[in-house]
Amino acid sequence: MVALEDARRRIIELGRRALGLDVPAADHTIAVLHTVETEVPGLDPRETVQFKRIRLLGATGSVLMAISALGVAAQPVVQNPVSGVRVIGVFARWQTSSLALCMIGTVLVVMAWLLLGRFAVGGFGRSPLHRLSRSQLDRTLLLWIIPLSVAPPLFSNDVYSYLAQSEIAARGLDPYDVGPATGLGLHNVLTYNVPNIWRDTPAPYGPLFLWVGRGIAELTGDNIILGVWAHRLLALAGVALIVWALPRLSRRCGVAPVSALWLGAANPLVLFHLVGGVHNDGLMLGLMLAGMEFCLRAISRGRPDTADHSGPGKVRRWLGITTRFDRRAWALLIFGAFVITLSSTVKFTSIIALGFVGMALARRWGRGLRPIVGAALVLGVIAVVTTVFVAYASGLGFGWTHTLGTANAVRSWMSLPTALGIVTGFGGVLLGLGDHTTALLSITRPIAAAVAGFLTLRMLVATWIGRLHSVGALGVSLAAIVLLFPVVQPWYLLWAIVPLAAWATTSAFRVPAVVFSAVVSVMLMPRGADFGVFQIIEAAVAVVIVSVGFIVLTRNLLPWRNPAGVSARSQPPAAYGVSS
Repeated sequence: MVALEDARRRIIELGRRALGLDVPAADHTIAVLHTVETEVPGLDPRETVQFKRIRLLGATGSVLMAISALGVAAQPVVQNPVSGVRVIGVFARWQTSSLALCMIGTVLVVMAWLLLGRFAVGGFGRSPLHRLSRSQLDRTLLLWIIPLSVAPPLFSNDVYSYLAQSEIAARGLDPYDVGPATGLGLHNVLTYNVPNIWRDTPAPYGPLFLWVGRGIAELTGDNIILGVWAHRLLALAGVALIVWALPRLSRRCGVAPVSALWLGAANPLVLFHLVGGVHNDGLMLGLMLAGMEFCLRAISRGRPDTADHSGPGKVRRWLGITTRFDRRAWALLIFGAFVITLSSTVKFTSIIALGFVGMALARRWGRGLRPIVGAALVLGVIAVVTTVFVAYASGLGFGWTHTLGTANAVRSWMSLPTALGIVTGFGGVLLGLGDHTTALLSITRPIAAAVAGFLTLRMLVATWIGRLHSVGALGVSLAAIVLLFPVVQPWYLLWAIVPLAAWATTSAFRVPAVVFSAVVSVMLMPRGADFGVFQIIEAAVAVVIVSVGFIVLTRNLLPWRNPAGVSARSQPPAAYGVSS
């Protein structure tokens, strides 16, 4: 009878898991519900042929973007290596054709990425019957990245600001006090390439980034091309860290690594803006995710505390800590917190990852508020020591804490509080009440910051009580911060998309993330030239004609219509218990 009762309970538990109902996690907390993406077989021969065509499609688009970048990218005003050169210099004169070529390449890469998703995560609401392997995805990502990694900067001129601010630091001046125009002079070769809006503004980046940038400036001097390539190597290093950390974090959350890498690393926003645009957000994200992986690896090594009458044992009992770490666990935790803090000295936003690590650590150590105090003390000391070391070792100090709001001068349409203030102010102008946009922004932005802070606090509590995995809670918090930030650039969306790719599996997240990534990727114009309305319209018409024609011609060669065998409905969702 006992055996029958145990079997009955087991069947009921499996049934509840199959229906996606809450079941207690291993540590008797409420489990986080996820669709576990179970192991599925690799691609069959027909799907392999389709996959190779998709990979070639993306590579073709990437090459077209790289070629068109010779004419419409953010080329330097001086030291332009293609200016006046025969054959390749013609792209700068054919502005409309180069713009159309870049837009066509962009659309091809996005289409290839969406098709690749058939074999990584399936269709919307579906899981793949067969999934491509990790090596297949890695080779595809590398093939798509190489052309953009050697092309001129696309979609942004920020890298030229990096060069100028780094040169200011190399000259012994304070980049947090003077801008390129004052520090280098208006007629300096590096100042020429900085956009006018940023020529008189100090650097908003952390001391680690400018410390490394100063080394680049000392090596490359006034050579803009070498300086751009050196900064692109930093961006590629950040992307490499993302590729390393993302699958490891996804396994902790019950998500297939290939699915996480497809959405988080092969995302067109990563290719176009972190690689093509040479943004330091890639380095920030890579360090943040790598540090979080080391910290979570340390937390998972904790063991129940035994009777210990030594000094450390008494401290643990006083703090209510019921788990002890071995030396390797402590080393991993300290190193992980150190790496996360380093990421915050590139861009300060990533420091909140340390809070979610702290809540996961406090939960692992025991119940009550005392473990939170202990975790805060440990991680706080590491963060303070690391930040002070970087600030003083670099010689840049803490001036960066006063320039964090420099970018707020831009009015970004992607920012919810900024868009609300602008629309409301415009409405006042239409009603004859005057333009009160600035006053409205001074109201909407603080309210949005308070809401983002409240949501972040909720996510911290959810991590502490075990309702959400720390990776997922971090991603949700960053999503709130990004959407409610005073200024939102397209690549800022990756702050949320990349960590959430390792945790979220439901269509409620994936569909908006995919749509946002695809739409934002194709709607932005390459920087470096001013285009007339007629040029944009002509290029857009060419893109539509080429795209529609391509889809018609390949309707039976690529999985546009989700044919049988490419993907099928997923197995019933199962609950996945995550304790932190």
